[in-house]
Amino acid sequence: MEYHNPVLLKETVGGLAIKPDGVYVDVTFGGGGHSNEILKQLGPEGKLYAFDQDQDALSNAIDDDRFTLINENFRFIKRFLRFYGIRKVDGILGDFGVSSHQFDVADRGFSTRFEADLDMRMNQNGEVSAYHIINEYDESDLKVMFLQYGELRNAPKLARAIVGARKESPIKTSVELKEVLKPFLPKHKEHKILAQIYQAIRIEVNQEIEVLKEFLEQTTELLDEGGRISLISYHSLEDRLVKRFIRNGMFEGEPEKDLYGNVSVPFKKIGGLIVPDSEEVKVNNRARSAKLRIAERI
Repeated sequence: MEYHNPVLLKETVGGLAIKPDGVYVDVTFGGGGHSNEILKQLGPEGKLYAFDQDQDALSNAIDDDRFTLINENFRFIKRFLRFYGIRKVDGILGDFGVSSHQFDVADRGFSTRFEADLDMRMNQNGEVSAYHIINEYDESDLKVMFLQYGELRNAPKLARAIVGARKESPIKTSVELKEVLKPFLPKHKEHKILAQIYQAIRIEVNQEIEVLKEFLEQTTELLDEGGRISLISYHSLEDRLVKRFIRNGMFEGEPEKDLYGNVSVPFKKIGGLIVPDSEEVKVNNRARSAKLRIAERI
C-alpha cells in the first residue's frame, strides 16, 4: 500500500525525548513512518503501541516484537491500552487529519480531484458516510456544520441549495455535489472553497473534533510524569484545541487559581509552535498546513 512521507518526522519523534526502555503510542499509524522512527530509537525492552481505524493501514503493520497495531479509533486509547495491561506511557504521538493515502484513493471520496461516491469514512465500517449527511441532515444542521467546521460564511446558502437539490433526487457522488454547489464556487476560488466544504463534511462524518477532545482528556491520565505528547494538526479548529489543552488543561475558560494565584495545569509547553520548512513543503505538499506542538506532563 503506497503511503507518503510522514510530516515533520524528526521534529515530532524528537519531541518525545524517547527513553530506550519506554512505552510509546502512535495514535495515527497510517503508513508507519513515525512508528518506524520511534522503533529505531527504542531498545529491546521498549514498547510501541499504534492505533489506526482504517483497514488499509493494517497492511503496513511492522514485524517487530516490540510493536502492537490496534485497529481502533484512538478515542478509545485508554480502554485498549488497558486491555494490553498498559496503564502509563512515556509518550504519545499524533498526526491528525487525512493521510495522503486516503486522499489518493479515489473511491474513498476524500479528495476533490476525483469522481467518487460520497463516503469520507476513515473507518470503512462506520455507519455514517458523507452520503448520509448530505441527504439526511436537515438544513439547520448542514448550516452549522459548514459554519463551524468549514468556516464558510455562505453556509446558509450552501445548506439551502443541498436541501433543494436532494428533493429532486439524492446527491450520490462528488460530481453531483459539486454541480449543486457550482453557483457558490467562483472560478478563482473554486478549489479553496471546495476544500473547506469537504473538510466540514469529513469532520462531521468522522466526529473528528469530539474524537480529539476525548483523546486529549485521556492523555493526562495515561502519561507518566515527564511523559510527552507530540501532536500535529492541520487546521485551525484542531490546533486551537491542542493549544488550549496544553496551556490550560481544558478547552474553554481558564483554570482556577489557588489562594496564592497559582494555577494547576497538567502540562508544560516544550518549545514553541513548529511548522515545516519550505524544503519539506516542496517535497511533501501535505505538510504545508501542519502545526506541531509538544508538551510534557507535569
